[in-house]
Amino acid sequence: MSWFITNFIAAFLLPPLSLLLMLALGIFLLYRRQKLAKPLIFIAFGLLWIASTPYFAESALHLLEARTVALGSQHPNGQPQAADAIVILGGGTYFHAPEYAGVDTIGDATLVRLRYGAKLQRETGKPVLVTGGKPLGNSISEAQQMRSSLEQDFQVPVRWVEDASDNTFENARYSFQTLQKAGIKKIYLITHAWHMPRSAEVFRRAGFEVVEAPTAFTTRYQTDLFAFLPNAGSLGGSRIFVHEMIGLLWYRVKSVISNS
Repeated sequence: MSWFITNFIAAFLLPPLSLLLMLALGIFLLYRRQKLAKPLIFIAFGLLWIASTPYFAESALHLLEARTVALGSQHPNGQPQAADAIVILGGGTYFHAPEYAGVDTIGDATLVRLRYGAKLQRETGKPVLVTGGKPLGNSISEAQQMRSSLEQDFQVPVRWVEDASDNTFENARYSFQTLQKAGIKKIYLITHAWHMPRSAEVFRRAGFEVVEAPTAFTTRYQTDLFAFLPNAGSLGGSRIFVHEMIGLLWYRVKSVISNS
């Protein structure tokens, strides 16, 4: 299934569009079938409020992040497990960046992953693979953008560039094909903590032995009144949570179908 079709379908399943459609349906039925309309409006409004509230959105992301741990805490003495390479997943593009002469470059999420990848490479000395294609048809792949940033901004060498993939499933499959040629199966996998459960699962199914190296955990300085007031940023966090849950379910369905 193409990137466009997958994301088009997902848009109707994820907040806020899914909740807005439910709300619109409730309003449409208000003068036709009130017994059905009122619960729909109430549920849509309530879910939209909850999804936009920092406390609840962050709690949802914590459910995903609880399934992984920071690399240093995986070993009693604080030393990470040994692996043979570092794989960093792309996290989006900053298109036509004006301050970079209009050239596509790494987005915010990708930068966070690269920063941690550079730190891990300096600590371990392991070679780096960056992975990410051109899902929107841009001229420069995410992986090529990542290589440029790592080498120019962080002075970290990149040995492999996998730039044919359009999603996490393909990241895993194509990265395995690349590293298999070098005799590498055990990797440090770097991505956001909320993305790690789904990523680690598909990379293991692709054939890798994965040492999880998550970054950008969801943290909060303090819980106060503002944690319960809706905002747009929290709606984005809820969208991420629903997206990841759908992704986990979809990959498992695919696995059952392929094994049947």
